[in-house]
Amino acid sequence: MSGVMAADPICVEDDRNERVCLSQPAERVISLSPHITEQLFAVGAGETIVGTVGFSDYPPEAESITRIGSHDRIDVEQVVAKSPDLVIAWGSGNPSAQVERLEALGLPVYVSEPRGFADVADELERLGQLTGRSDAGREAARAFRGEWEALQTRYAERSPVSTYYQIWDQPLMTVNDEHLIGQAIRLCGGDNVFGDSSRLTPRVDREAVLGADPEAILASGRGEEREDWVEEWRRWSGSTAVQRDNLYFIPPSLLQRHTPRILEGTRHLCEALDEARDGRPEQE
Repeated sequence: MSGVMAADPICVEDDRNERVCLSQPAERVISLSPHITEQLFAVGAGETIVGTVGFSDYPPEAESITRIGSHDRIDVEQVVAKSPDLVIAWGSGNPSAQVERLEALGLPVYVSEPRGFADVADELERLGQLTGRSDAGREAARAFRGEWEALQTRYAERSPVSTYYQIWDQPLMTVNDEHLIGQAIRLCGGDNVFGDSSRLTPRVDREAVLGADPEAILASGRGEEREDWVEEWRRWSGSTAVQRDNLYFIPPSLLQRHTPRILEGTRHLCEALDEARDGRPEQE
């Protein structure tokens, strides 16, 4: 009996705990989120992306990839026309009906929904496997875990800083302790004033923030250069954060995308909270 044995399928579990299997490494990938696009580039698979969504702007090479809609409005027909052998969807960001339609059309769909630092590293490994870049995926994950552990060690003994982190302005929205940004706050020694909320991204009102009187207020704004959200808080001159000038802007792409760059955003956050500690009155 002669013939070539078929290679074993490539199988991984996505963030729905669904098993996704490919007969061979993906060569034509659709990315339905900026963070997914960035993760694929991080494992050396950027060249496989044949379509992505708006705001997929990192690394710079991503700017030239064909857009097939926005994360919340996918052009399904255009996705199908690209003949992808893998679609990577964003669990909480893409319309579930459109993702289900892509699956119904027979396209392999991996759903990405990393919720913690460890999840970012795990996804690098899985995307490396799916695109035939397992070694690069493992190396990217190893480097990420090493930097994360170093940050944990460095800030483990810092005194708590009560913190409010704003991710949206109308309505005001923040994060709880389970959110990845909430985990970053905790890593840096911050005490999230809305950390015990039952919602991952709770809506709050200005009175609740002022009533909590955080020692530091941080915000990400709508764009990389817009600091107006954090500056708006200067109107409340009686608050501790304003009196001590503990108002900080974090570029959103560094802390709101679940990619290796979240470590850079976390360093910015930790440095801000260190500055707030250093500026405390002597009696504290």
